[in-house]
Amino acid sequence: MANVDTVLKEATTTIDGALGAALVDYGSGMALGTAGGGKDFDLSVAAAGNTDVVRAKVRTMELLNLQDEIEDILITLGSQYHLIRLLRGRGAQGLFLYLALDKQRANLAMARHQLKKIEAGLEV
Repeated sequence: MANVDTVLKEATTTIDGALGAALVDYGSGMALGTAGGGKDFDLSVAAAGNTDVVRAKVRTMELLNLQDEIEDILITLGSQYHLIRLLRGRGAQGLFLYLALDKQRANLAMARHQLKKIEAGLEV
């Protein structure tokens, strides 16, 4: 099992095209850890903004009475993919991994696969 900083660093160094990653508490909108990003890409702002996306989707599922779980949410931009993976398991309720990818360099299917594998090794 790996800690948050290790997992986020692994995500940004092993996933092709990764621009930044964060572990986010969607109850508060706070990033519990970040890796990557930069002055032109503030992961704390991205974490807070994507919290609204997760909350809206969870609310919509409740209103529709969908008895299912969200695996991930994908947002595609002109030059980037933003991947949100809700965490499952003991101690992970209310958390999500956020990964921003450069669309030109990333393989979305592989990124999803690697993020799922990284999630399995995360110790919260």
